[in-house]
Amino acid sequence: MLKIGDLSKLSRVSVKTLRYYDEVGLLRPAQVDRFTGYRYYSFDQLPRLNRILALRDLGFSLEQIAQLLSEDLPAAQLHGMLRLRRAELSQHVQDEMDQLARVEARLSQIEQEGKMPTYDVVIKKVEPQLVAGVRDMIPAYPQQRHLWSELGAYYEQHKFVPAAPCLTVYYSEEPNIDAEVCEVLSSPLPSSERVKIHELPGVETMACVVHHGPFTTIGEAYTAIMKWIEANGYCCVGPVREVYLREAENVSQTDPNTVTEIQFPVEKT
Repeated sequence: MLKIGDLSKLSRVSVKTLRYYDEVGLLRPAQVDRFTGYRYYSFDQLPRLNRILALRDLGFSLEQIAQLLSEDLPAAQLHGMLRLRRAELSQHVQDEMDQLARVEARLSQIEQEGKMPTYDVVIKKVEPQLVAGVRDMIPAYPQQRHLWSELGAYYEQHKFVPAAPCLTVYYSEEPNIDAEVCEVLSSPLPSSERVKIHELPGVETMACVVHHGPFTTIGEAYTAIMKWIEANGYCCVGPVREVYLREAENVSQTDPNTVTEIQFPVEKT
């Protein structure tokens, strides 16, 4: 028989861990002295302990290990758990590789420009949104005031409280710009001839950058995010959105206090 301290030295597993394995039922002592409470283990338990350690090395939780140690566990279930673990590890490796690629891209950018970039791009998930939108063709990006006026008249009619910052969705680029100005709703409202109530789809992978300044300089943010998308192995796969986190005063193109988030739906190339 082995005392718990001897088993600890032999297996290189701490006494604290062995006691915890006992508590959770993974490795019960072969014998416990009823007077002293000392735990004793048999040499026959070493293979089970080795299996626990091997499974921990594969990244399984103690709960999963308890399942895997069950004598009644079907081979198909064991196979499935191992395949799932393999998939989890593969995804983790891919995530780490993606992060490494972003670090390399940032290093390259700093080396080329000699300074930290002005804009930082982040990837996030955007949920679906119910919106009231007015959509039309416009000759240039700044020329959407009449669309906002139409949407403003609808707002005055229905007196709704916007559920989130307003935004513009660009379905096509210059020279033929298909734009939709939107207010986010918390509940459905009736559509009109020009104002359509619909759901903007959610986006799992949205590349986003924040521009703090007038619309006259927003092109710098667009340049930064498009360079980032290319440098990090993404491509744009849907309409671009401008979300007006702090709106320009009087819809001014030169208001320096405007805060706009530019959103590109992307996926890995």
